Amino acid sequence: MFIQVDFGLLRDAAGQLQPKLVELQGFPSLYAYQPILTQSYVEVFGLDSNLQYLMSGLDWTSYTDLLRRAIVSDHDPENVILMEIDPLHQKTLPDFLLTEKLLGIKTVSITDIKQTDHRLSYEKNGRRIPIRRIYNRAIVDELVRRNLKLGFRITDDVDVEWAGHPNWYFRMSKFSLPYLQHECVPKSCFLHRIERVPDNLEGYILKPLFSFAGLGVNINPKKEDLDAIPPQSRPQYILQEKMHFEPVIETPFGGTKAEVRIMYIWQDALAPVMTIIRMGRGLMMGVDHNRNMEWVGSSAGFY
Repeated sequence: MFIQVDFGLLRDAAGQLQPKLVELQGFPSLYAYQPILTQSYVEVFGLDSNLQYLMSGLDWTSYTDLLRRAIVSDHDPENVILMEIDPLHQKTLPDFLLTEKLLGIKTVSITDIKQTDHRLSYEKNGRRIPIRRIYNRAIVDELVRRNLKLGFRITDDVDVEWAGHPNWYFRMSKFSLPYLQHECVPKSCFLHRIERVPDNLEGYILKPLFSFAGLGVNINPKKEDLDAIPPQSRPQYILQEKMHFEPVIETPFGGTKAEVRIMYIWQDALAPVMTIIRMGRGLMMGVDHNRNMEWVGSSAGFY
């Protein structure tokens, strides 16, 4: 239902900018925050009103209708929740708050959900409210890392609908990359299927399959790093061809690289709805890898 496709910008042999796939993600992104951020740029900087940021022929009304249909469906918003782990301390909290404001749903920590028989509920003003549909923002590897005790199990057969089923986090992710063959897709291979370590290992990145926000990525792997991964864990890693992003945006602090995320919603058909532009000068994109820098981080794309 929610798909993110990230592209880095590189220069080819002819000096032309080309997109290269960095990541696939069958998981929601900033569907409420990003359009508000983009509209704020238009208003604050007085940008040309002819500039567009929504795709697939969408305007603000049709976009929010599409988002409401995907997340709330035909339920009472009171019975729909945005589920996250400790949401008040997540970097994406602004998106959660705007989702609440836009759709009227409640953000609920996964640890506050209770199961009775085959039904889930959360507490609101001293009442237990039935949960009919879950907009899932909880990352499974964070659940595992924190070793959280929950009042239900995600794998249980409960009477609830998923707005973005957790299984898609595993199916459409770095796990998909070795199966894709395209000029825009860097070479990727599961670690356990590599018969011989490449001689030019400096041209590759080692990535765990199911980490988030760049956690555990080794951008300069050595042979001993690969050898240290036990055989039973090797299927959980890929070795991916390294890409050198081009600094394409001039800032007061020098050239800055840009990564373009195309955001999709799959309802009647798979449709791109908008982009997120992430700027960075660190070794990788993302907030955690660009600390103590200026003119990096969240931005927006217009056409």
